[in-house]
Amino acid sequence: MSDFRALSETTMASPQITPADVQEACDQGVTLIINNRPDGEEASQPEGSAIEDAARAAGLDYVAIPVTSAGFSEPQVAAMRAALDGAAGKVLAYCRSGTRSTLLWSLAQSSAGVDPEAISAAAANAGYDVSPIRPAMDMFAARSKG
Repeated sequence: MSDFRALSETTMASPQITPADVQEACDQGVTLIINNRPDGEEASQPEGSAIEDAARAAGLDYVAIPVTSAGFSEPQVAAMRAALDGAAGKVLAYCRSGTRSTLLWSLAQSSAGVDPEAISAAAANAGYDVSPIRPAMDMFAARSKG
């Protein structure tokens, strides 16, 4: 059973998925899977290529934007924003617990000018705390306003 959590009407975050979860994502209207977990983080995790193969076989798009313990970079934020902006339908982003995916989504939304308070509330409703990156969200939001 999957643990897909709605961040918005078009984006969900999830802890690690398996190839078997891809069909459930497809059944829920997902058209793009974003992998925010680097391969080899845990011995038991499925390789990204296995998720990608399952996604492609189901007719879904797949993007890997791995986030390590080093944290987030502006290129990762830009890649996440581009992936979200280019999606033709719902998006499912996953990592080990869903937290990195939620944090990267939050930064991407902030960079697009979405109000950090609204992002924080949406993340909290999904069970995620974005307070560790709130200063960066505020910076991206301010930057987006010119």
